[in-house]
Amino acid sequence: MTTNTFDTLRAGQLIEGQPFAPTRESIRAFCEASLDFNPLHWDDDYMKGNFGRTQFGGIIMHGMNNFGVITKMLTDWLYPVGGVQRRLETRWKIPVKPGDTITPTATISAVRTTDKSRWATLDVQVRNQRGEVVAVGEAMVEFPAAA
Repeated sequence: MTTNTFDTLRAGQLIEGQPFAPTRESIRAFCEASLDFNPLHWDDDYMKGNFGRTQFGGIIMHGMNNFGVITKMLTDWLYPVGGVQRRLETRWKIPVKPGDTITPTATISAVRTTDKSRWATLDVQVRNQRGEVVAVGEAMVEFPAAA
């Protein structure tokens, strides 16, 4: 475990996550895992309709799946160096459909030390294969001080 990782963090530093390509099957699996069977996520006939001024043209991935993609990026980075994800807030911007590939990134926006711990704040976003931002948010991570 690297104990000095916190000391190397700087505002503007980029953290990159792994791409994720949702499929009809992975969207259905998320329905089952989350118990969220909203027809937005599994019923193509339902999704042929208009929703106000929006027409999706087919099923869409759960927004919380974006949350999971971001969380995986953060924990993949943090866990090996002793860090912990403490907060994540996100907003969905556009839908993700089967056949898209989304990739999360985070940019460190602030680093600070308190009497009890060491913290970093990150601006997070998820982009699709066309470069469109599908989700944005902010995370706070902690690097507990050695006992």
